[in-house]
Amino acid sequence: MAAQDLQKVLIVDDELDICFLFGRILRGRNLKSGYARSLAEARVSINEEAPSLVFLDNSLPDGLGVDFIPFLKMNCPATRVIIVTANDSMTDKKMAFRQGADEFFGKPLSLELIRRELDKLSV
Repeated sequence: MAAQDLQKVLIVDDELDICFLFGRILRGRNLKSGYARSLAEARVSINEEAPSLVFLDNSLPDGLGVDFIPFLKMNCPATRVIIVTANDSMTDKKMAFRQGADEFFGKPLSLELIRRELDKLSV
């Protein structure tokens, strides 16, 4: 998926500073982004416009991000899903990939890690 193919990037995280960080990085790359602070908000956003890429926190107020991946993949099969979590144990990582995650990042995040992933998409 090339960067110009990214129609929308959705950031799903209950930490507002993470949403703003991702949003700033994405705007710097001229990418459209939106954010949701819960799985319920993410469902609404996805129903309005299917994202090309989702940065998905695993620990949200209304559930686990990994449990949301099947819904995402069923409704938006081409959407890439990157789990972003402070709980980055091997068990969590395996579960995320089993559910259909395309990538898995542990927190704290670095700007370089986010940029590297976006660079991969622009190849």
